[in-house]
Order: sequence, then structure tokens, then C-alpha cells
Amino acid sequence: MQGLVTVFGGSGFVGGQVVRALAKAGHRVRVAVRNPNLAYRMRMLGDVGQIEVVQANVRNVPSVARAVDGAEAVVNLVGVLWESGRQKFQTLHVMGARTIAEQARAAGAARLVQVSALGADVNSSSKYLRTKAEGEAAVRAVFPGAVVIRPSAVFGAEDKFFNKFGQMAALFPALPLIGGGETKFQPVYVGDVAAVVAKAVASPAAEGLTYELGGPTVYSFKALMELILRETGRNRVLAPIPFFAASLIGNVGDLSPIAPPLTSDQVESLRTDNVADHGLPGLADAGVVPTAVEAVVPSYLYRYRKGGQYAEVPAGAF
Repeated sequence: MQGLVTVFGGSGFVGGQVVRALAKAGHRVRVAVRNPNLAYRMRMLGDVGQIEVVQANVRNVPSVARAVDGAEAVVNLVGVLWESGRQKFQTLHVMGARTIAEQARAAGAARLVQVSALGADVNSSSKYLRTKAEGEAAVRAVFPGAVVIRPSAVFGAEDKFFNKFGQMAALFPALPLIGGGETKFQPVYVGDVAAVVAKAVASPAAEGLTYELGGPTVYSFKALMELILRETGRNRVLAPIPFFAASLIGNVGDLSPIAPPLTSDQVESLRTDNVADHGLPGLADAGVVPTAVEAVVPSYLYRYRKGGQYAEVPAGAF
């Protein structure tokens, strides 16, 4: 069995797949999470004793130091899509990333993989994308050889994109087209992202590289909404919402104590295309064959059809 890899944020949607990929590659994996009692299923992703779960909070330096002790590689997947309580963009994406890099270097880790986001830009009007870029810079300042991975919208059975709008299609008479639905996306399969992370951990050739990960097809936001309606068999209105109006709705979402359907910062993110077109290495360079949306998404969107799994396959569905 290969050396120890510590994974921060390993109990999340992407994190679970990364832990599985690392375990499959033969690594011992330490999953560092805020609430270990909620991450018990992580141990079932590998052989007996191969995966351990420990408590760590990126806001607490000693806990991070304990989590990386003895690790040959460290993966940081910590991030939030909206701010709530003490879970702030700056705190997690920048300060937390810097803390992990500092402690990984102090512990003698040979490799650090920082999972960021496609569109990360220090000049972005989106605080999410801006802090993701600042986090990359903070990590590289401490750990110059860190591998940065920027995925586009990630899809899979537990994703927060297709599932969110699939649920909305089942409950509401219309789906919103923010900014007219013209923003471009290049959705990437969660298993493909996990494969690249696992390869980056093991490959010395990946040191210092930045990967931009997008799937095989570029879609407009409108095209993705149409795909969702087709797969769920729902006849819903696609309602264009100008950015200024969407921002007002997002301002209300900012006040929500629970996961909001839309925030003002997410509206800002939608002003910029989310496409891997900057000439950086991608899936092919990592030796991963991209998985199409149409090959996976229908396997879980069926739950939003009228009748669920027992419903007839809608006309035009994959």
C-alpha cells in the first residue's frame, strides 16, 4: 500500500469521489473533516483500515497540523458556494488554504493539490471566484510546487446543479434563465475530476501545473435547462431574468439562514462564461477521457419525473 494522503473536505460531493479514487490507487487516506461523526461512510470506500477519519477545522491551525502529520501528500477540497455564519469565502478559500499549505510544508509533504474553480480570477466581480484565485496565490506563495485544479460545474448523482434545477422543475411552473441563459458552461463529471486529483498526487510531472477541467461539450445555461426539462418530462416555462433583476433576488437569498436558491454572488459568477479555454492542461493531458453529461445525468434526473423511477421515459430523453 502506498503512502498517506490527507484530504481536507473529503466528505463532500467531490471529496467522496476523490477519497475513493485515492483508495483505489492504493494510497492510505486520512479524511480531515469538521464533523467526523457525519463522515463514517468514508471508511467504506476502501479496504479495512485503509481510510481513517479525523477532526480538523481549517480555522484551527493545531487541528490542521495534526491532520497532515506524516502525510506524503495533501489535497484541499474545502470550499463553500455561499457564505453563512463563520463559513466565509475569505476565511475558507484564502486563509484556510494558506494554513493547509503552511502546515503541509512544515510536515514535509511532497505534494499539495489545491482544488479551485474554473473562472478563478483576482479581478472577478464574484467574491467566490475572486477568493478562489487569491487562495491559489496564497498556496503557491508557501508551496510553489502545488498543483492547482480548476473544474467547471461538476456533475454527478449528488451534484448541486442538475439536482437543484431538476427539483425546481418538479415544483415550480418556470425555470429562470439568469441573464437570458446565454452564459456558457462546460460541465465535468465528478469521477473525471477525482481521477485527475489522484493522478496529480502520484505524478511528479504534475508539480506546479494548473489544470482547467471541462467536459467534452460546451452548453449555454439555456441548453442545460432544456436538457433538464427533457429528462424530467416537465413542461415548464423558461423565463429570462435580466441580471439586475436576478441581483435583487440574490440579495434576498443572501439573507437566508439555509441554502438559498440564488445569491447575489452567484449572479455575479453567471456574468462570465465557465469554459476551459485558457490554453492550460486539461483532462486529456492528465490521461482522462471526458465523460459526457448525457451519459450520466439521466441516471439520476429520473427522480424528478412525475412518477419517479416508474415513469415512462420522456420523448427525446437519453
